[in-house]
Amino acid sequence: MKKVLILMVLVLTGCQRHDAGGSGSDVVIGQASPLTGQQAAIGKDNENGVALAIEEINAEHVHIGNQILHIRLDSQDDQADPRVATQVAQRFVDEGVVAVIGHLNSGTSIPAARIYAAAGIPQISPSATAVRYTHQGFKTTFRLMANDGQQGTALADFAVHRLHVHQVAVIDDRTAYGQGLADVFVQQVEKMGVHVLIRQYTDDKATDFTAILTQIAGQHPDLVFFGGMYGQAAPMAEQMAQLGMTQPLLGGDGMRTPEFIHLAGPHAEGFYASKPGVPLDTLPAGRDFERRFEKRYGPIQNYAPYAYDAVHVLVDAMQRAGSTRPEVFLPFLAHTSGYQGVTGTIQFDAHGDLTHGAVTIYQVRKGTWVPVQTMLESSQ
Repeated sequence: MKKVLILMVLVLTGCQRHDAGGSGSDVVIGQASPLTGQQAAIGKDNENGVALAIEEINAEHVHIGNQILHIRLDSQDDQADPRVATQVAQRFVDEGVVAVIGHLNSGTSIPAARIYAAAGIPQISPSATAVRYTHQGFKTTFRLMANDGQQGTALADFAVHRLHVHQVAVIDDRTAYGQGLADVFVQQVEKMGVHVLIRQYTDDKATDFTAILTQIAGQHPDLVFFGGMYGQAAPMAEQMAQLGMTQPLLGGDGMRTPEFIHLAGPHAEGFYASKPGVPLDTLPAGRDFERRFEKRYGPIQNYAPYAYDAVHVLVDAMQRAGSTRPEVFLPFLAHTSGYQGVTGTIQFDAHGDLTHGAVTIYQVRKGTWVPVQTMLESSQ
């Protein structure tokens, strides 16, 4: 009799665990970003955005069907490494998470997407901007900011029509993000009659760009464009100053972080970078989020508001579906339309991209990023 009771307890416990990952009220959401290494500052920023959303949702006692939802966070360090990211993705699948917020980088999000798609697990990236991420044909991939097609076009338009450049030099870090953004920028500026004098390549671990910049300086471009992250953009800015280069440096969202200014110091002054979305402090919900987040975690680095919105969009789909099972709420997630998040209105197209993604160009002025121009781009 004792053995029978033990067996019954084990069976019931197994059922409860299955429900916790599916139709029950206790669900696990994965978060993947670089929590160590050069990009740890923005990786932790993503994690904090997800954690704040989960904490607030749990406190609200949200109902899914007739049960109160309780979310547990499983946060993993993918080290901004595609190989590690696929290992993390498989771990999430094996552990039965109902969705994943991430990955941060395009280079990690793209290979991980195939694993999530095979398992039917929704993946919402708050920060991966490479067009390819959502164009692999998977129904499980979504993103909450403008893609590189939108962002690269906005950067090119700004360079030509606001900075009035005629010839440019381009550097990228050969990652899916950096190269993808640079490709779009080059394509668009050339369409507008700008001459790309030279295109150089580096990697996302390099810190010495003297040889590349010396070669570029000899070409006398009006602008240097960099496709890559702040960890490389900061020493690049410093070395441009050391070489006496007075051209502005223009980059994407990987450069537009407080950490870039911290690392580059006075050499960051006057340089430009883009960030998908409108300035957070222009949105009523954005200002309130910023206050709550910074009280808890300190200054927002970059993508935390999008990570926060990703969790809320996910829970909204669960509520509309009346289920926490991915196979049930996934179609509702895909049909998200007009959801009002802290980053603005969220609506997905057939690829999982935002139907209209705003892009804002910022300039470093007196040691802070100041918005200069906001453009609205349709999804591509």
